[in-house]
Amino acid sequence: MTLDAQAAVILALVGVVVGLVGVVLAALAWFRLARLQRSYDLLSVAEGRETYVDVLARTREEFLELSSDVHELGKRVDSVRADLNLALRHVSVVRYDAYGDMAGRYSFSAALLDDTGDGLIITSIHGRQETRSYLKGIAQGRPDIPLSPEEQEAVTIAKGGGS
Repeated sequence: MTLDAQAAVILALVGVVVGLVGVVLAALAWFRLARLQRSYDLLSVAEGRETYVDVLARTREEFLELSSDVHELGKRVDSVRADLNLALRHVSVVRYDAYGDMAGRYSFSAALLDDTGDGLIITSIHGRQETRSYLKGIAQGRPDIPLSPEEQEAVTIAKGGGS
């Protein structure tokens, strides 16, 4: 079988094109293999390093622990809020002269109430010879015993109803 010159040139050109296509495909395959190798290196164990999968697993465990910690802290915050409602946070003091012949407003009534209006009233009456102190409780928003006008004023201010 003999080929003429023109057929040999065409066959040679086809061979060169096929060879170039093969070289290009080989180069693409080599670059892709190199990229896959770098990705695999991230996942594989190197000396003293964790793998990507190990890091993800550890991070997930830490996230679950933090999630349970946040849930527990939420419960504690709710408990503290409930306790704070019972704290004596509303305070007022009314100073006055208990007796008409006394000056200087040495007597006072102080109301200490929680958010529900419960608490206590401390009253100190200053006289010429002696000073007397009284303590009255307020439960369910009502005093144990009747209040003086000054004590009632202190309670009203502590509840936010006065100035």
